[in-house]
Amino acid sequence: MSQSQADLSPQSDPSDAAALPRMVRGLELRTLIILRWLAVAGQTVAVLTASLVLDLGLPIGACLAVILASALTNLAAMARLQTIEGRRSAGRETTVQLGFDIVQLAVLLGLTGGLENPFCLLLVAPVTVAAAALPARKAMMLGGLALLCTMALFLWSMPLPWSEGTTLSLPPLYKVGMGLAVGVGVIFTAGYAWRVAEDADRLALALAATQQVLEREQRLAALGGLAAAAAHELGTPLATIQVVAKEMLRAANRKSGDPAVAEDARLLIQQADRCREILKRLSQRPEDGDAIYAEVGLKALLEEVVQPHRGIDLDMDCHIEGVEESDAPHVRRLPEIVHGLSAIVENAADFAAERVAVVAHVDARYVSVIVSDDGPGFAPDILARLGEPYVTSRPLGRSRKGKKAAGAGVGGGMGLGFFIARTLLERTGARVSAATGETGGARVTVRWPRAALEANPA
Repeated sequence: MSQSQADLSPQSDPSDAAALPRMVRGLELRTLIILRWLAVAGQTVAVLTASLVLDLGLPIGACLAVILASALTNLAAMARLQTIEGRRSAGRETTVQLGFDIVQLAVLLGLTGGLENPFCLLLVAPVTVAAAALPARKAMMLGGLALLCTMALFLWSMPLPWSEGTTLSLPPLYKVGMGLAVGVGVIFTAGYAWRVAEDADRLALALAATQQVLEREQRLAALGGLAAAAAHELGTPLATIQVVAKEMLRAANRKSGDPAVAEDARLLIQQADRCREILKRLSQRPEDGDAIYAEVGLKALLEEVVQPHRGIDLDMDCHIEGVEESDAPHVRRLPEIVHGLSAIVENAADFAAERVAVVAHVDARYVSVIVSDDGPGFAPDILARLGEPYVTSRPLGRSRKGKKAAGAGVGGGMGLGFFIARTLLERTGARVSAATGETGGARVTVRWPRAALEANPA
């Protein structure tokens, strides 16, 4: 393995990666409408309370006109909600809606004291929503708009309303501090919200890739049941063919008819018997008749995982420690186990210099599979984040000797491989850990309690 151990590329069709669902950034238009109605209600209550209850000298007519503009815009959005098919607002429309909210709030603040008004911190809210719901470019545009509005409020605003006959004179330093507070709040809060939303999107895509891999493995495992169902449906018409062929043969023999007809009837019976044998084998579900589909020896499982990589310029060592191979337990052959271990071994083969070792250690409580190699090992920055999706340092699709992986698709070079392998293996009760070996190279350990892995635990 190498510095890019997180690149484990599961066997997949190369087109699968493009088929993965991507998160579409935007907000439900209904959500935007609800948020704006809350803002309109809060602004109205604040203006009326300040003017009528606290008797502050507000330009109440201008303030209510600005609030009315927001309400009319929301009514127009509600009318649009009844006509559009999709309820999710596109990124451009969400940007325009939130941009209007920023400008409307800035105008209202300009009428009520500007940066001297403590409610100026509300400029952070629309930008935070944009950072969580929009692509980075559009969120940065709205953040820049909020900062421009903050600069405009610093340069011009009406005096802060106060009680009649009293003037509140705040030092210029306070105004500077409030401007800086708003600017820092916009940048920090929006950056934090964007990072959280981005991580959520990446994790959702990684989980979709994992689910896609598991579904493919489960479909392969279900082919036996499909074959059994087909065999059952074909049994009746085949029996009818066989009965008719026997009647034809009996009639031909009784009447000393055409020998060619009798020969054809015998051929039909012979081939029908052959078909019945094939259908009989197909009707035996794999888990009922073939132990390889339900349980397998531990050494056989390791060989199945290692076999695709034999024959290349590597020494592939595969053995069992702790017990004699003949005494090794039979384990459950699950798609998650086969795929997860195969991905780990594939990555080791891609980046090993000369040797890969796959060793199973068995004791009374645990079964561990250790995959190690003599490659460069894990880079410290990769090892610290190993197991997270999209942790990678190699180019997309690269494999051993710099060639493009034949199966590089979902996860190939995207940093999804180790995430997928670990997720699948942990679903079977395993614990997956990675480290740099004592003599260099990478070392991945997968450990199960025997009761979780063994086919027939004592």
